[in-house]
Order: sequence, then C-alpha cells, then structure tokens
Amino acid sequence: MATVDEPIETERRPSSGALTYGLILQGPESTVCSEAPAVPAAGDAYQSEAALEEGLLRVLTSQGYDRLRVDSEAGLVANLRARVEELNGIVFTDAEWARFCSGYVTNPALTVIDKTRRIQNDPVIAFERDDGSVKNVYLLDREHIHRNRLQVMNQYEAGDGAHLNRYDVTILVNGLPLAHIELKRRGVRLREAFNQIERYQRESFWSGSGLFEFVQVFVISNGTSTKYYGNTVRWEHTHPKRGRRGVASFEFTSWWTDANNRRIADLEGFARTFLSRGTLLMVLTHYCVLTAEDEPKLLVMRPYQICATERILNRILISEYDRKRLGTTDAGGYIWHTTGSGKTLTSFKCAQLASRMEGVDKVLFVVDRKDLDYQTMKEYNRFQKDAVNGSEDTRALDENLRDDTKRICVTTIQKLSVLISRNQTHPIYDRHVVFIFDECHRSQFGRMHREIIRKFRNYHLFGFTGTPIFAKNANMSGDPTLRTTEQAFGDRLHSYTIVDAIADGNVLPFRVSYLQTMRQSADSDAQGELVEAIDREGAIVSEARIAMNAAYILRHFGQATMRRADGTGFTSILATDGIPAARRYYRALTEQEDEMERAGTLRHRLRIAMIYSYAPNGDDLATGIIADESMDAAGLPASDREALEQAIGDYNRMFGTSYSTDGARFQNYYKDVSQRLKNREIDLLIVVDMFLTGFDSKTLNTLWVDKNLRMHGLIQAFSRTNRILDSVKTFGNVVCFRDLSKQVDEALELFGDRDAAGIVVLKPYREYLGQYLELVDEITRKYVRDGAVSVVGEAAEKGFVGAFGALLKLRNVLGVFDEFPADDPLSDRLLQDLQGVYLDIGDKLKSRAKAEKSDIVDDLVFEIELIRQVEVGVDYILELVAKAHGGNGEDRTAYDRIRRAVASSPQLRDKADLILEFVERMGVSPDGARHEDGGLEERRRRVDDAWHTYLGGQVERELDGLIAEERLKPEQTRRILSIAFDGDGVPETGALIGECMPRMSRFTKGNAYLEQRHRIIHKLQAFYDKYKTLVRSYPLDEENGSK
Repeated sequence: MATVDEPIETERRPSSGALTYGLILQGPESTVCSEAPAVPAAGDAYQSEAALEEGLLRVLTSQGYDRLRVDSEAGLVANLRARVEELNGIVFTDAEWARFCSGYVTNPALTVIDKTRRIQNDPVIAFERDDGSVKNVYLLDREHIHRNRLQVMNQYEAGDGAHLNRYDVTILVNGLPLAHIELKRRGVRLREAFNQIERYQRESFWSGSGLFEFVQVFVISNGTSTKYYGNTVRWEHTHPKRGRRGVASFEFTSWWTDANNRRIADLEGFARTFLSRGTLLMVLTHYCVLTAEDEPKLLVMRPYQICATERILNRILISEYDRKRLGTTDAGGYIWHTTGSGKTLTSFKCAQLASRMEGVDKVLFVVDRKDLDYQTMKEYNRFQKDAVNGSEDTRALDENLRDDTKRICVTTIQKLSVLISRNQTHPIYDRHVVFIFDECHRSQFGRMHREIIRKFRNYHLFGFTGTPIFAKNANMSGDPTLRTTEQAFGDRLHSYTIVDAIADGNVLPFRVSYLQTMRQSADSDAQGELVEAIDREGAIVSEARIAMNAAYILRHFGQATMRRADGTGFTSILATDGIPAARRYYRALTEQEDEMERAGTLRHRLRIAMIYSYAPNGDDLATGIIADESMDAAGLPASDREALEQAIGDYNRMFGTSYSTDGARFQNYYKDVSQRLKNREIDLLIVVDMFLTGFDSKTLNTLWVDKNLRMHGLIQAFSRTNRILDSVKTFGNVVCFRDLSKQVDEALELFGDRDAAGIVVLKPYREYLGQYLELVDEITRKYVRDGAVSVVGEAAEKGFVGAFGALLKLRNVLGVFDEFPADDPLSDRLLQDLQGVYLDIGDKLKSRAKAEKSDIVDDLVFEIELIRQVEVGVDYILELVAKAHGGNGEDRTAYDRIRRAVASSPQLRDKADLILEFVERMGVSPDGARHEDGGLEERRRRVDDAWHTYLGGQVERELDGLIAEERLKPEQTRRILSIAFDGDGVPETGALIGECMPRMSRFTKGNAYLEQRHRIIHKLQAFYDKYKTLVRSYPLDEENGSK
C-alpha cells in the first residue's frame, strides 16, 4: 500500500494565460507522522498506574476504538465470533463456529509461531461450511485495513494459567488480541514492564483458549518512556540458545518517532501516533516481517525504516501519474541510513511492496560484490522463502529478467554490466524497472550508471547507503556528474545517521583506543605521533613491530572480547594494511601461541583464521572506500596464494573441512568463515579488506586495526563491531595500532554532526573510573562491616541493589581498559561476597512476589547478565578441589573459597547443595582438606572422574523421580532430554512432548491436556536449566558427558 505525503498537482494553462494547478493524485496519510504531536504539560500531582491507564483508554476511544468489557474466556470467544462474522458478512452455525474455532484459532497444537504465521502470512482461511460450500474467511483484511474493527479492553483476568494474572490494556483486531500494552507508574524502570510480559508468557498467555498467543506487538510504558517490540523478542528472550547468549532481549525494543527521527516517548503522544487506527493497522499488516528460518522471528519495522519505504513507494507512485519523471533522478533518490540500522530489511520491504505495485514489471536489487550477493540473497530468503531470485551467472540473470513471474531479482553490478554489454537489445530495457542499489560507490558504478541511462527507458534508481559521498569526500577524478550520491541517485529521501541510531539504542557507540608500538625518532617533537606518521612501508610491516602487536592481542584478547573458555563472550577481526602484513600477523600469532604452549603458559588456544584475495583497484584514498577483493584467489601471486593455502589447511584441521583456494571451494571457505565467526567458533579473523564492509554479526565486538582508514571506509569498518546484542555488549571495541584520531573525528563530523564524537565515542577512562570509585566507596561505607557484607532491611536492600547494579555496569565498561586491573580497589573475595548478597536479595524478592502473586519492589532491576559474564564455572570449582588435595591437610580456607564462589554464581548457586555435597565427599570440608598423593595433573584426573560418576548418578535419580511424578513414558522422556542437551533446550512444539505424556484426550473439558502439557514442559525445562551448565550431553558418557 503506497502513500503520498502531499497531493500531486499538474500544471494547466487556460485561455486566459494564468497558470493553475489541478489535483491528479491524493493518497492516504503516511504511517509515520511528519511531526511529533504537542502533548499537554503534565501536572505536578502524583499519577498512579490506574490513572495512567484511564488516560490511555480515553485517548484510544477518542480515536475510534470501541471499548470492550468482558470478564471471562467465554465472553472473549463470543466477541471473536461476532467480529469475524461482521468482517466477513456471514453468520456461522454453532457447529461451523465450533469447527472453525477449534481448528484454526484455539487448537492447542498451535504454537505462538503458528499463530503469528497465520496473522502475517495467511489470515484468509478457505473454510468449508455445513452445506459443502467453501467460504474465504478473513481473520484480518490486509489490503483494506479500515474494514478491520478495533476494540480495547483492560484489566482482563487470566485465571487458568500457572498463576492468576491481570493484563493492563489489550487491543483486539476483529476480536483477536493483536497488541498488548503493559503499564508501570511513572518513575518505575521500563524494563520491569518488559519482564512482566515475559512472566505472562511463561504463566498464562497460553491458558484457556490461548488467544493471547496471537498478540503480535507489545507496548511497554511508564508514562514518560514508551517502547514497542514484536512477540518473538519476548519469546526468544525466555528461550536463550544453549552455549551462546539469547539473541533477543530488552535491547531489541524500539522507540517510535516522527519522520525527522524525533522521539515520541510520552504515552499520550505515542497513543496519538503509533496507536492511531491507521498507523497500528499499517504496522500490523504491512510493516511486520516473519522470517522464514528454522526459528522464525517477527521483525516489527522501526519508524525510520517505514518512512524510507513509503517515500520510495511515493516516488514510484508519482511517476506512474507523471511519466516524464521516469528515467530521471526525479523518479529516484537515496536513503541515508547508518550502517547497522537494518538497511537490508528496509530494502527488502521496499522491493516486496514495489513489486506488487500496478505498473511495475521488475525490481532489481544490485550489490557490488559476489559475497554481498550471497549475503543479500540469504537475508532476503530469511525474510521470505523464495521471495527473490539470485543469478549464478549472466545467463541465469538473463533468464530471470525475461521471466515475468520472477518479480524481484538480486544480482551484482558486475553481472548486470556484462549482460548490458552483451545485449544491445533486450525486453527488459522497455519494461518498468525499479533499481535498488546497495552501497554502490565503487569505480565501476559510473560505467553502470551510464549504461542504465543509455539502455533502459522506464526506470527508477534508488540507492541505500550508510555513508554517502558528499562534495567533501568525493573523488575528483572520473565522471564529474557522479561524484556525489545525490548526483547519482537524486534527492535524499530520508536520513537516519549514526548519531540518531546511537541515541535510540539501535547501534552501539565505539570505544576507540590508540596504541604506540614504535619508538619515535629522537628529534620528533610531536608528543602523540604514532605509527601512521611514519611513512616508511618497511617500518610499518616490520617483523618486530608486528610481533609486538601480536603479543598485545594475545595478552589482551580475553579482556577485549570478554571471552571465556565456555564460549561466551565475543569475536574479533584484525584489519591489516595488506597481504604481506596479514601473512606476518598470522605467522606471529600462531608461533607465539606455540611458544606459550611449550612453556606451559597457554590457557586457551585461539581459533585463528585468515582470508584475503586479489583486489585489482586498491582502496580509494579520496573517499576512503575500501577496495573490493574478488571471490577468486587464483589471481594472487604464488607466494601469497601458498600462504593462504597453508592457513586454510590449518582451518581444515581445526574444523574437519576440506576448503582450498580453488574456485568454488574458496567461495565456500568464505561462506563457512562467515558463519563460524557469527557462531563464535572463530576467535580472531585476519583480513585485508574482506569482512570490513557488508558483514553483519551481533557476536563480534572488537576490531583490531593496523590499517589506514578514513571517511567511508573508517565508519564501515568500525561499524562491524557495534550491533546490539544484550546488556553485556554496551559498545563496539576498536583497538588501533596507528593514530587514526584525526580521521575518526573527520568521519564522525561528516557522517554524524559537529558534536557527534561526544555521542558516538565513549567518554575517557578517567570519567568512568571516577564514577566507579565513588560507588565502591558508597557500597563499602554503607554495606561492609569488618570485612563482611551486611544489608539489613528493605530500604537497605533497595539501595544496595541499585548501587551494586550501577557498579556492575561500570565494571563492564571499564573491564576493556588496560589500566583498570591496577586501579580497581575491589578484591576478588569482596566482589564475590557482594555478588552473593545481591543474588540472595533477588531470590528473596522473587520468592515473595511468587507467594503474594504480585511484583515486589518493581523499580529494581537485577543485572544478572553482567554477573554471568564474569562468574566462575564448575571447572573452576574442580580445580580448587584438586589444588586443595595437594596441601598438608590443614587448609581450612579451601572449602570457604568454594562456597563463596558457588554463592556468587547465578548458574551454580541453585546447585549449591549438589556441588558442596560432592566437595565434602572428596574430603574438602570446613575442617580442612584431605591430602592426596600425586601431582596436580593426576589429582585433576581423579577429581574429574569422581565428578563425572557423582553427577551421572544425581541426574538419573532426579529424572526417575520426575518421570514417576508425572507418569511419563521413560524412553520418550529420555529422548526429549537427549535432544534438549544436544540442541537449544526442551522442544516445545511438535509431537515429542505429547508422545511422552500419559494418554489423555486433547479436548478434555477446561483444557486439562494443555495445562498438563505446559506443566510437563516447565518441569523438563527446569531439569534442563539445572543441569545445562554441568552436562554436555544426555545420557552421560565417558567422553563428553559432564563439563
């Protein structure tokens, strides 16, 4: 559905000679308002949550929502029937409604994803009526959105779940709950509303008829701040992947804005814009994308993405009525959305909606490299399976362009250039074609642009870029008409800069450090002059200097990437100045690790990979554009190819693969490296230019830079690190072995604004340290007595939780600074004690909230993810036991160290009884530690073997009790747990859970089957959660059973 911001007029000159204008096109309003509405100033009086809710309801009803008052499941289902009948102009018989409802709406076999897929992809059901006729029954009319009926209800009570829950405000579309709003009083942290919705998902959204599992969009507000997010953000947050962080969390919630990116945070302003009938219906029907992957996610587009999409559609629509624009820059334009802000999703939605517009024959999405062709195809097919057509070669592209059924094609600029040069005539030249170019500012774009103008007749040219070419950073050589982005594409249709994105929390700021790894000459009077000022290539790539840098990377890798042996933490890229430097870094890093291994000082060997290929053109020094490396390593000089072949050989031995530098095997090596880097299977990737543009990974946080970067290339390379992930990843970490400070300032001023550096780059170390030391002083002064932590009373608990949470956030930032370990006054012992008390308070409040069925101290948020980042694991505990056995039997501190470590660990504290029982069985008690003969390695082996035997017995005893309690089928239950420990947790969909349950009708009165199913899933998940940090696989075996 295209929109136009203003009526479109055409000139008329009547006989009088006066110029007049006639209206030829009037479109509907834009989804995103052009300017944030003025909100009346709030009074000084205290506003309760109930008053906030009533105010919201008044705004919604004034905008045309009908107020619904129901207090039972039966009333909700009856309303659904009436609204579906009203939308479709039919009346169901009771038998028809029972079949329709139980088959397509309340069927207990339907999951959240099934229901989301129904709303997003297939809301029209071909239903056979009692008389045998077939009627298309709409749950939602996506094309004529104002046919849908909107209702609002509040304080609906769900009493059939695990706990009684009362929901704040729910918006129903045609009787289905599709949007839910959770409110907190002003002053309460917004995250608490997010956490409450997460609790509803666990406890009651599934209850009764499961209608609340149809909710697509959640809104959370404390009156002052209001955000929204899709249903799988909440759903995924409660199901984090085993072995890696949950990919969705509170960090993935979004602000609503006007078209100029001005935030609309107040609840009333949000209600008058986002929750206006037209906007909410457009978001639900047009601007959500359910991904087509094994674990689908509902992506709800952000306002800048929607605004950009509609402005592109407007240009196309206008040209249909004013055809002289076609084939000129008046029919096109460019979108400036910063790197990492979701340009691929925006371009997909543009391509998808443009391809459906009347008169448009083909949409061509053009990328500038074969690797981006692969990535874009992968992303597009993630958004919608088989939505686009790629082309392996020019012949396949030719076939796709001739095939009218293939509306969207992804290709490279190289393939399109070849096709045009080989075909003086082609049917596509006369068709109505929409071109969408992604970051095409390469030298070959000028030639491509000229060919399009010369051959195509009815086209639109749109460009997406995170770093436009302006006059200031344009290359003054080549075609003078194509020096800037505006000259190539036309007007800037929308912008969303890196400053906007960081302010909204959609990308992260950078922490940039500069390291001096060469001595200055004696006569140098520049205090900060670093390597970049030395203009001698030999000095820059010298073996000694690179060895020094490699040693720094190895020494500080864990600190920079927050990486731990269990796989948590992040990955990194090392950007080098050229192939010789890349080769030397690879050799230096691997040789130094070999030396450390021989010396017995290597704790964990890094998984290092290297990739490069031939770059015929080199970097563009004027614009800073990073050179294109081909996807063919055959053009490399013999020595460079041999070195790469050796590195790929190391990679093959590391991962059991068989790649090489030959043709398709090298392209597959690239794809495999890309995926393993995203999955944290590679710790450090050494590159020249590859992966510095276009590569998108939330798990990458550090870029090591020994390369001259500026303007476009600098922002592109730095932006590999700043994708949002969770509360631990709070910035992108850039470590420069050259002084790029001037280049950083220039790039940020150009692509942000004059004051961008203060927003985009973290504050100096001393500012964070000063805040940290103040908090340490406050905590030790108020809550530490004679070396012991003492927090007594609710007021003290509240104050301690707030202060310690703030301290954890600062430690998370300070931890990557080299200076911090020497400046940190907190001992490991005191930190563990503080963490233990912090977790004790959290457990106590959760227990009280559960008992009282309410939220206790709802303005407190516990930073558990930050504690998990630095907590100990069971391997650390076993090491302490083994070392204790080497003493003289009188060490009475070993047991206390173990107890303290367990108490301070979120993952181990609920297993304290199990772990401490084992420790005491091994002869480590408060009275001392039993001495055992043998060296440390022998003692480690004995402790590991004993732990494996002990843990296996505990697992089986507990599982036998669970099976007996729920009368489960043993073989099927053990199969489920085998899948759980081998994958991502207990499978909640499919037939597996039903197969392990005792026989019972799915349609038992009151949905007893569904309640039992959820109870069993909950217990199996609790079992898995308890042992997932201790057990690698189930059943345990000698090789890999326990961790």
